[in-house]
Amino acid sequence: MKAMILAAGRGERLRPLTDKVPKPLVKAAGKSLIVYHLEKLAKVGIKEVVINHAWLGHKLPEALGDGSRWGLSIQYSAEEKALETAGGIKQALALLGDKPFLLINGDIYIDELPDLEQAKSVMRANSELDAFLWLVDNPKHNPQGDFAIIDQQVSESESNKFTYSGMGIYHPKMFTELAPGKSALGPLLRQKISLDKIAGSYSGSYWCDVGTVERLAQLTHYIENH
Repeated sequence: MKAMILAAGRGERLRPLTDKVPKPLVKAAGKSLIVYHLEKLAKVGIKEVVINHAWLGHKLPEALGDGSRWGLSIQYSAEEKALETAGGIKQALALLGDKPFLLINGDIYIDELPDLEQAKSVMRANSELDAFLWLVDNPKHNPQGDFAIIDQQVSESESNKFTYSGMGIYHPKMFTELAPGKSALGPLLRQKISLDKIAGSYSGSYWCDVGTVERLAQLTHYIENH
């Protein structure tokens, strides 16, 4: 299975740090956020990684190279202007191939990747599914949550909602009819959820959306004390 790391965002709320480096190269406890991902992907046996980039994007291949130092093969999908999540995936489809791939936001941190094999087996058992998402406990900045899980299906039920972790396994077919160009993932996800095409599971691993300088400091403190 290939993995795609979303790394094209501007990171406005992490300024001034992101004035000089793209958000995934911001460091927590002395290591870039994206390097934590690469180490964990290599650990679970993933070999091929696609990284999209836009803002200061040239600095990613300069810093990460071809991925060989982690035992990975990295390919890059350059965006002249950030295409948002779904648009970035659409542009990278030629690099991702025709099989389900792991998608992970470049600006999150998680202690351990969730159980990929369990998610893959759920998708194999139901060919109608377009994606499998991992949801986490609601952080302070998203107290209402995003989605619920009912019988392994992701739902927009108003009760027992969790937060989308920024991690999922996606089938390329979810994006084939999407027009090229700038496009957000949220509306597409909600459309597919309404059609019962998105499965999901809860992840209890430590997780942090590193969206602000304050949360970066909290993450650094966590890493340094665990």
